[in-house]
Amino acid sequence: MPTPTGNPKQLFYLQRTPNTNTIVIELNDKDGVPNPDNPVHVFWLRYQEQGQRQELNYIQRTFAYGIKSRRMGPEKYELHFVSYKKYSMYLIKAADHQYHVFADLNGRVIILHRIYLEIRGGSFWTPHVEYVELKGIDPANGKDVVGRIKI
Repeated sequence: MPTPTGNPKQLFYLQRTPNTNTIVIELNDKDGVPNPDNPVHVFWLRYQEQGQRQELNYIQRTFAYGIKSRRMGPEKYELHFVSYKKYSMYLIKAADHQYHVFADLNGRVIILHRIYLEIRGGSFWTPHVEYVELKGIDPANGKDVVGRIKI
């Protein structure tokens, strides 16, 4: 799978089994301050075509890959995918004065860089997700962390 690079606003990205097209989640800000109503922007990198950037369509934004946010304070937002409300992530201004998405990985907090969905069968509206793999960095020691969550 390709790794999206060159976007200084990129927070993390999502890839899945069917193809190499990638969902990118970037900071939606003005001068480093997130838009309070919509702090992240979600879009495709269409590697299956020419690697171009493409906005999510209505169905993707509303039922699958869109992200809902809730402001929790001046520098903190709760985020979750519209398709899975049970798992929260947090956009927080960190010690390096940059915004990062923090997520729980089996009881351990990580700075999230990648989500990978292993999909086995199902249908367009209800794919069978075998597992979700998260990759990130441990903020305490800077080491890479990878782990899976069973859905």
